[in-house]
Amino acid sequence: MSRGTASSRGFWPLRDLPVVLWLLALVGVALAHPFVPAPRWLMIHLLLLGAASHAILVWSRHFADALLHASPREGERRVQSIRLLLLNLGVLAVVTGVVGDVWPVTVLGAGAVAGAVVWHGVSLVLLMRRSLPSRFGVTVRYYVAAACFLPVGATLGTVLARGLGDPLHEQVVVAHATVNLLGWMGLTVLGTLVTLWPTMLRTRIAAGSEAAARRALPVLAGSVVVTALAALWGLRPVAALGLVGYLAGVALLAAPLAVAARTRPPHSFPTWSVLAGVLWLVGCLAALAVGLATAPSWVVAGDRFSWLTPFLAAGFAAQVLLGALSYLVPVALGGGPAPVRAANTVLDRGAALRVTTANAGLLVCALPVPSLVRVICSALVLVALAAFVPLLFAALRASRRARSASPVHPPEDPPAEPPRRRPRGPAAPSGERPPGQVHGLAATGLAAVVLAVAVGVALDPGALPGGGTAAAASAGVSATGATTTVRVEAANMRFTPGTVSVPAGNRLVIEVTNTDHEDVHDLVLDSGATSGRLAPGASARLDVGVVGRDVEGWCSVVGHRQMGMVLHIDVTGTGDAASGAGGHADHAHGPAGAAMTHGAEPSASPAAPRDDVPRAVAPDFLAAPDPGFVAHDAVLPPLEAARVHRRTLTVRELDREVAPGVTQRLWTFDGSAPGPVLHGRVGDVFVITLVNDGTIGHSIDFHAGSLAPDRPMRTIAPGGSLVYRFRATRAGVWMYHCSSMPMSAHIANGLFGAVVIEPPGLPGVDRSYVLAQSELYLGADGGPVDMGKLQAERPDAVVFNGYAHQYDHRPLAVRVGERVRIWVLDAGPNRATSFHVVGGQFDTVYAEGAYLLRPGAGAGGSQSLALQPAQGGFVELSFPEAGHYPFVSHVMVDAERGAHGLFDVRP
Repeated sequence: MSRGTASSRGFWPLRDLPVVLWLLALVGVALAHPFVPAPRWLMIHLLLLGAASHAILVWSRHFADALLHASPREGERRVQSIRLLLLNLGVLAVVTGVVGDVWPVTVLGAGAVAGAVVWHGVSLVLLMRRSLPSRFGVTVRYYVAAACFLPVGATLGTVLARGLGDPLHEQVVVAHATVNLLGWMGLTVLGTLVTLWPTMLRTRIAAGSEAAARRALPVLAGSVVVTALAALWGLRPVAALGLVGYLAGVALLAAPLAVAARTRPPHSFPTWSVLAGVLWLVGCLAALAVGLATAPSWVVAGDRFSWLTPFLAAGFAAQVLLGALSYLVPVALGGGPAPVRAANTVLDRGAALRVTTANAGLLVCALPVPSLVRVICSALVLVALAAFVPLLFAALRASRRARSASPVHPPEDPPAEPPRRRPRGPAAPSGERPPGQVHGLAATGLAAVVLAVAVGVALDPGALPGGGTAAAASAGVSATGATTTVRVEAANMRFTPGTVSVPAGNRLVIEVTNTDHEDVHDLVLDSGATSGRLAPGASARLDVGVVGRDVEGWCSVVGHRQMGMVLHIDVTGTGDAASGAGGHADHAHGPAGAAMTHGAEPSASPAAPRDDVPRAVAPDFLAAPDPGFVAHDAVLPPLEAARVHRRTLTVRELDREVAPGVTQRLWTFDGSAPGPVLHGRVGDVFVITLVNDGTIGHSIDFHAGSLAPDRPMRTIAPGGSLVYRFRATRAGVWMYHCSSMPMSAHIANGLFGAVVIEPPGLPGVDRSYVLAQSELYLGADGGPVDMGKLQAERPDAVVFNGYAHQYDHRPLAVRVGERVRIWVLDAGPNRATSFHVVGGQFDTVYAEGAYLLRPGAGAGGSQSLALQPAQGGFVELSFPEAGHYPFVSHVMVDAERGAHGLFDVRP
């Protein structure tokens, strides 16, 4: 071992602590992600920019010293400490700047990160110049090339933080990720594996490894350049070819690495974890190449890349990082064979269990599984990966104990370069576990993931496909022994075919497939059979049993049946035994290739709505809520200094009280109905990430932006997400809402909110409130919206900010003489409003982007602000004396239904 490597043994705070701290921060954000701004971006960058980049600076220098047999120079450790400090402070500034929307801080941090990496690359070049030629000096060239890429990626990242419109945003995202992931991290990892992989396997380096590394470097680096430039220029097929080229470079390196693995198969956590990480890299790049090549637009390509990013981060980056650290940390701690062996043993605990759980869980998350299954499996993946942190601390303790127990420290460990001779004999090296134990742990990890899937489906019964035979469909008809199988497609609020025929007495099997690209559907029959909820592309086999009567079916997702998503099963004939016992009815193929006995066009008449669990007692909207009731905060959020507003809105289905003693199953943005108020000014950019944690498809539509709705307003399935960007070019109070069909149901069930864009020069006031009027169509207690009442336009209540009469019980506070601005949005979906403050007069009225009345414009005043659904504006007034001033919709029947509140005006 070189003296430079030996001198770095033992604990070194600036080298050893930051990776652990970044990983701990990552775990914290993962656990608290619903309450953290931009959690997805934050988790990815804590891992890649924080932990991985620090590890690259540390270990690439470590390997460069070892491979070039470099001797340490005076003050070199101090210089490296300064470089590491600069990197980590830069990462902290980037994270702070992006999360806090302070672009100058982001720029400063990105500059510090780029400066530290450039400094690192220059130091490696100088090291190569003063060192003698080395067999594996090409690995150091990988590090230098990687260091050239990161400043480019940092620059692209700062541009993204400033805010870009579609499709340029997606193009820059792909270029940014390509340069950072494949250039900075990918080249470092692949170059290191040339020597580290055989060392970890305890075997010799395969012949031709150095030649393969030399050939692969220009292929890999050139592919990164081609992919990034093609993305920036908008050339999707060329960008896809660049990724294929990168895979070809990986293949060049893989041949000698595979030889090493065949000589000595992976046997420990470090080797299994690194191997799994490389396989995820290859799989994700192949999928991304296909996705780019086949995407119809950069917006679609960006969505596909966004979907793959967590798998690249967790599957590739995290597993390679944790695997490499599990092998290298004991070596860096040093102390002789006994302490190194003690630390290795601890870090290898539960290796097969951890690796199997992480990778099986990731694979399940990549499948079109129900949202709850994905949540549980992702939690398992997090636990499996995060287990490294406590094991690391335990390994440090074990190393110290072993060191203190040794009266005389043996010589230092062997260098990072692998031994030249293969181990002899069949005995497993120290630390390897017996195959039976390994297989048992792997089986346990797989069983844990299978159990997670089962628990997720059990907790969400609607996600379970299937349906048993229902005797109610037979109507006493004798079975013929024949089976009729039909194929039915669910899409666009229709079943195709909409009518199927089956001979009486035949057993009916329906193979239903959700061919909708976006929404969730199911098929429920009046006999009780059900397919369960089907994600886009999913199928289920529904065994109806012997059929002797006409059967009606429908999609039970709220509103879909009323939109015409019904299926009619017609029984024909007498069902005698003429068809032959044990026979099978032939499949008749319709024009679209669907197997059926008979087909027809979809029915256009929706079935009548049902209310299976009616309310026993009419709700008392005037009753007082519980003493602990907290009203929806009507205060307008303060205007931020940032001109780019980033927000994650998560769709959640929650039981919420909407009036005293009245609970509904609402669909919400971020847990409230209405959703959070967004506040900005003309010219501001909003970057909204929509996450669907519900059980059916949802979407979002911002009236405050002007753009083609095709992609940003599309419905996303449970577990999906999208990024919606718009620039606020005009002032007003704008509605946002779910635009999935039936839109009326999604709005009435809580998925709406307000965006307040201030007019230029808007004067300040003492208090600003936001009131969104909407309607409640109450279904069964604890159930969703009643579609029958909604279609008949018979609301049970009309409310401000989601709860009947809430501001009667929790009045809005004002003082005499204060100037008050009230922003009003009519969210509907059906009822107009005439907003009025009893005892007050408005001297300012602003409606739909224009002032109708301003102070000083004569002696006139205004008594109400009239708005149709999806319209908004504001009024201003001052209260002349103390007292309680009701505010209402002056459509008085609606005021009496709950659109009523109070201003509590005090001296």
